[in-house]
Amino acid sequence: MQIWIDGDACPVEIKELLYRAAVRVKVKLTLVANQTIRIPRSEFISLLTVPSGLNVADKQIVELLSPGDLVVTADIPLAAHVVQKGGIAIDPRGDVFTEANIGERITMRNLMDELRGSDLVMGGPAPYGPKDKQAFANQLDRILAKRPK
Repeated sequence: MQIWIDGDACPVEIKELLYRAAVRVKVKLTLVANQTIRIPRSEFISLLTVPSGLNVADKQIVELLSPGDLVVTADIPLAAHVVQKGGIAIDPRGDVFTEANIGERITMRNLMDELRGSDLVMGGPAPYGPKDKQAFANQLDRILAKRPK
């Protein structure tokens, strides 16, 4: 298993949690972003900088992803590609995207985009908080415990 982080929008505290987990369990982690992001020095952690552009980081992750890899992203279309390719996708709030729920998630995302575009709904998701971080940490621990050694 390798861990991939959709790095441009991932909360800093989640990145730090992931860095510690990668070193602790000795799993390769790659942060993919379109800008330079400071990462800890470790043989297990790397940064892949991609050009700016729509979905460039997402496409790179999907291209490099192997079945069983873990991808951390809040991007639902990226999560759908990850699941389709046999990877595990989890968002920074600890929600796991699966074959059983990804279609519903895409439909809901598209509906919310339409409603926001029509000014029928304002704003986005609730602010990220400590409960979200804890839910993510718990889900990450479960996923890493199940990984093949």
